[in-house]
Amino acid sequence: MKRLPKNKEIQDNLKDINRILVVMSGKGGVGKSTVAANLALAFSLKGSYVGLLDCDIHGPSIPKLLGIEKAAPEASKEGIHPIIVPPNVKVMSMAFLLPSTDSPVIWRGPVKMKVLKDFLGQVKWGVLDYLIIDLPPGTGDEPLSIGQLIPDCDGVIIVTTPQDVALLSVRKSITFARTLGMPLVGIIENMSGFMCPHCSKKVDIFGSGGGEKAAKELNIPFLGKIPLDAKIVESGDEGKPFVIFQKENVSSRAFSDIVERIEDIVKAQVKV
Repeated sequence: MKRLPKNKEIQDNLKDINRILVVMSGKGGVGKSTVAANLALAFSLKGSYVGLLDCDIHGPSIPKLLGIEKAAPEASKEGIHPIIVPPNVKVMSMAFLLPSTDSPVIWRGPVKMKVLKDFLGQVKWGVLDYLIIDLPPGTGDEPLSIGQLIPDCDGVIIVTTPQDVALLSVRKSITFARTLGMPLVGIIENMSGFMCPHCSKKVDIFGSGGGEKAAKELNIPFLGKIPLDAKIVESGDEGKPFVIFQKENVSSRAFSDIVERIEDIVKAQVKV
């Protein structure tokens, strides 16, 4: 795969960011953006300064999940200033730039590439421990653009659900990352078992263990399982970040454990 020359504006703007992590999935409907948003907040709860870039141009959902839909980034001669979500998360999304939540983005690839360049090169991210980039599903324009614009990212986190139809797409995401030379941090199995709130019995609605099995077969780390939890859905709909408002929940602790595994893996990498 042909690499783009390193963009000096982007390099200069991202120079104070220690680690850049990309969150992707082979297909939609696996809860990838919910996972990305809660991972960012879980990192920040551990004291890290985090950026969260929503690169889903056509269906941005991060602002909704974080309850900042009506926020408007300020622009100055220095650049665009992201929205800050406590405790330490800076957020940028296409959703902030649309006239309304009903406004579609009807753009071809080159225009989307220009916007992604601006998000990376003109948004004032400042000093960060982690920049987490949430990509739309699949391996199309946006993932390819990010892979080419940030050739030295620190790794890809792949989100899947346990059933076979989702796992089929995991292999494509892994091949995509390897083709672009992007390190693989690991796989997260989302919606892994449903705990009934009435009888406390676990029901494997989408099966269980498929993500872990795929990680072993493909020789990449398995980062953990996040149970299917109605409170995660409610938190997203209400714009109340799950790991902030449900800290003692089993699923919230799962996010915290996954963040620790990610930290261990990326810290073990040799920075070039």
